Amino acid sequence: MRHAVWTAGLGVFVPVFLAVLFYSFKDAFPISQWNDWEQYKVFIAFDSWNWSFLLSRLAVALLIAAAVVGIVYLAAFDQFKQLLHKQKIARMFFSNRYYEQENIQTESSWSNKTVTKRKITYFPRAYYQVKDGYIYVRIALDLSRFQARYLELSTDLENGLFCDLVDREVEEGFVVFKLLYDVSKNRIPIQDVQVKNGSMSLMKNVYWEFDKLPHMLIAGGTGGGKTYFILTIIQAVLKSNAEIRILDPKNADLADLEAVLPKGVVYSKKNGIMMCLRKSVEGMMNRSEEMKQMPNYKTGENYAYLGLPPMFIFFDEYVAFMDLLEPQERMEALGYMKQLVMLGRQMGYFLVLGAQRPDAKYLADGIRDQFNFRVTLGKMSESGYGMMFGDVDKTFVNKSIKGRGYADTGTSTISEFYSPLVTKGYDFMEEIKRAQVRVYGASATAVASGSVATETGTSGRSERSE
Repeated sequence: MRHAVWTAGLGVFVPVFLAVLFYSFKDAFPISQWNDWEQYKVFIAFDSWNWSFLLSRLAVALLIAAAVVGIVYLAAFDQFKQLLHKQKIARMFFSNRYYEQENIQTESSWSNKTVTKRKITYFPRAYYQVKDGYIYVRIALDLSRFQARYLELSTDLENGLFCDLVDREVEEGFVVFKLLYDVSKNRIPIQDVQVKNGSMSLMKNVYWEFDKLPHMLIAGGTGGGKTYFILTIIQAVLKSNAEIRILDPKNADLADLEAVLPKGVVYSKKNGIMMCLRKSVEGMMNRSEEMKQMPNYKTGENYAYLGLPPMFIFFDEYVAFMDLLEPQERMEALGYMKQLVMLGRQMGYFLVLGAQRPDAKYLADGIRDQFNFRVTLGKMSESGYGMMFGDVDKTFVNKSIKGRGYADTGTSTISEFYSPLVTKGYDFMEEIKRAQVRVYGASATAVASGSVATETGTSGRSERSE
């Protein structure tokens, strides 16, 4: 497999090349009678050859054969990619000298001299398999002197095959590396994002199981797709009959949802955001007491067991908001955040935090550790990745693809991630307007227009305007 790609390419090129040559020269070949020696004399008289005809036919044969190789490459790209992976693994074994050889002396078939040849006496057994969107690389643990090095090939395989390592486990006699194969093919359209049984589908094989792994942290620079991703989650949870609160201190895209959502859902001013955090903590504590009073309450069961809807709190530009607060206000906000992330899972209160850089000073005291699902979108610096995922042995590659980044789905394994695909012209405002009717009722639009009084008793005025 060391030269697998060249072998496969030549295996397609040579037959096509020879077939085209045969077709081109079958009627122009000068020898018609193979036992007529005079014809051979004419044939080997090179000065009598029609060189322009010969070279043109050779050029045509070369071009056609090369075109066929290109067509086969495009038509069977997956097979080519898998062949390239096998070649890389084989060359890795050779370049790292994961084999043993010895010199063997033999008699030359051309002379009576003794010649020395090298013979490989040991080579690792390795198996490559693509199944259900994953690559499985199995290497035999045969108690050779290379065995310890086989167990440490995770980073080499991940970077060399340009795939994300999902898992590494030891079976009987083998170490198995499981990698994601062609992650971009697992991207799903926004219409396929669904929330069911405490889990949200984000890719074909990636789910945010918020009932088990509560709270999501999203980081990304401008133009990376962070806002679209948050809007996608908002739309999905509304369709599942969940309640939401939206905090947007920059008064930007998320704050625009105030036009289609009821009062008391969208907040963009400092006082309103602080009030929402306080009321969320109070609501969470009240729900805890109410759950215990329910006749079907059972110790250890959560809100879903009792048939209660979840509450999602979307907090965009969290770090920017904390920078605006006075020290005393910042401590108060951190206290609310800590209670929500520590106690929210049982009562069904989930935070979705968005920030350009997840500054550790505002995610201290164990707050960041409670965000079990973490996503970066767009280009980020090495320090930004470190703030998100900690000190991990992984090479991060930035690509200019909107909605592309990395995610830790709660397994402590960082893998490439593509947010749900939003088609051009998709109207989030209209779709969220339709979805919120399921949660807040048909009168929600009227509420959003200011016809119903707010919690503070101010009628006809939005919280944003306050």
